Amino acid sequence: MARFPVCLYKPQGLISTPAVGRHATASPEDGEQLMTSRRYFAPLALLPDGWAADVLLVLGPQGELESVSAGESPAEDVQRLDGPVIPGMPNLHSHAFQRAMAGLAERAGVEEDSFWTWREVMYGFLQRLGPEDVQAIAAQLYVEMLRAGYTAVGEFHYLHHDPDGRPYADRAEMGRRIAAAARETGIGLTLLPVLYGFGGFGGQAAGHGQRRFLNDPDGFLEILHLLHDETDGDPQMRVGIAPHSLRAVTQDTMQAALSGLDAIAADAPVHSHVAEQRKEVEDCIAWCAKRPVEWLLESAEVDRRWCLVHATHLTEDETRTLARSGAVAGLCPTTEANLGDGLFPAPEFLAAGGTFGIGSDSHISVSPVEELRWLEYGQRLVHLRRNVLATAKAGGSVGHALYVAALRGGAQAMGRPIGRIEAGARADLVVLDADAPTLAGRGPETLLDALIFAGNANPVRHVMVGGTWAIVDGAHPEEARILTDYRSTLERLTA
Repeated sequence: MARFPVCLYKPQGLISTPAVGRHATASPEDGEQLMTSRRYFAPLALLPDGWAADVLLVLGPQGELESVSAGESPAEDVQRLDGPVIPGMPNLHSHAFQRAMAGLAERAGVEEDSFWTWREVMYGFLQRLGPEDVQAIAAQLYVEMLRAGYTAVGEFHYLHHDPDGRPYADRAEMGRRIAAAARETGIGLTLLPVLYGFGGFGGQAAGHGQRRFLNDPDGFLEILHLLHDETDGDPQMRVGIAPHSLRAVTQDTMQAALSGLDAIAADAPVHSHVAEQRKEVEDCIAWCAKRPVEWLLESAEVDRRWCLVHATHLTEDETRTLARSGAVAGLCPTTEANLGDGLFPAPEFLAAGGTFGIGSDSHISVSPVEELRWLEYGQRLVHLRRNVLATAKAGGSVGHALYVAALRGGAQAMGRPIGRIEAGARADLVVLDADAPTLAGRGPETLLDALIFAGNANPVRHVMVGGTWAIVDGAHPEEARILTDYRSTLERLTA
């Protein structure tokens, strides 16, 4: 019989359809029973205290976990999950439209290529994107995220205006398209409209390629309020803000945005790019005689609500101070490698008690496994040793340490109750394929090591987000239509 229901969030409302697994048959009565089931039994599940056997999961009416108890015996009416269950991974940093340009910036230029030459390619690409294009690209990306085991995304959204830089009649049009793509696919969303006003440190004028991003504080706060109204009351969504970078804001405009956010929710997330490139650090020093992270930590009340994205180039003192602040370091190893950014000082940051999460950023890869793998492998290449980011000197599992830490930091950065399987949290679950060769014979002690370090085949079988099944047997029920829309969009954009 069919194992799971699938419910998709659509702009028109919640639509539910029974989903039939690859190896199953179902009758209408079976599907109806599954759609009303709110209790699941996991033979093995990763709980906050570690792995537990025979776990009963009871879902509440709003997609939360009402209760979680281990050592249970399943009743006949409980739906049995057919593999180990882990919390879904938050993807804390995304520029959705960049998924459509992945692979278009890999040709050598006449100059030495860098982040800054890549940025010019990106500016050229985005000039043709309209609202429908952005929604089509985001929907395709979010399906890929769900299939990979991401259950929530932090959308660092700065593409606000039309190609000439003029606001749409609805200033929040582009942000609404991102929210629509999230509802269409069922992924959880923290929407982070970006404040972008300038082209360099100290309020330098923005360039022509940045015209679609630009807002003064009043225009930005209008977008913020519209998007808050769009998502308010939806447990699958949260709104925060993103002062783009110290290059793109001044202290006054950043403070105006923070004050506006505080009037809505004083605990809402705040994300910002910082210290991604060495040139950025050098330019900041030339402007104010301080490094970017140093300036930000001294000039803003950086605390647990903040996520500093990249923070690649840190001194020892900045590393310790950032760790003590409680802010999340938002690490995007595949993008940082693709752009030649450098390596974050992860061992020192973790030794100082720091918190990190992961994001896929430009989406040249959409895989939490690859982000975590390269976070560790980058450190191995620099330090010339193995198992660098294990939490214990002897016997500690690197895979377990990485996955659990990224769950915790990602959830904090998203400002939502996710990243853990316990009562009160959102029911964001990933069921691994117990038949996958890479996981064969692996018990709790080595399962996450095998997940991250034992191959490239995706071992995710089913994905639940907020109590609804978005992925069943590796497939999303709307993926064919969404892919068709995406391909049509790309054919037109690249014609």
